[in-house]
Amino acid sequence: MISNKLMNIINVLEKSNDEESINVLKELGTESPNNEVREYTAKALVKKNTHDSLEVVLIHEGKGINDLSPVVAMSTINEILDLKDKTEVIKILDDTINLNSIESVKENARCLKELILL
Repeated sequence: MISNKLMNIINVLEKSNDEESINVLKELGTESPNNEVREYTAKALVKKNTHDSLEVVLIHEGKGINDLSPVVAMSTINEILDLKDKTEVIKILDDTINLNSIESVKENARCLKELILL
């Protein structure tokens, strides 16, 4: 179980406008061996809804929608689907589909884009 202290840190980083907060979430949260930490970190990155934060959860192998844990991946997808403004998500997904060399990442991007467009 994730501690309240760690949840508070993730929440503060989510709300921070400092670009470095994305790097901290990426390096410490998405690399965690704990599924729950990765899940909450991915959600925080999605809620930031910036190009850099969304790239972490959309195009990096083993992170966000590409996480090996189905709970983390689905949680990230649900958070993305809940976004009011998905403009940046669609841009990144299009670039991923057209330019990424990792087939599994491209396929996940295709599937997510189809879900968004439903």
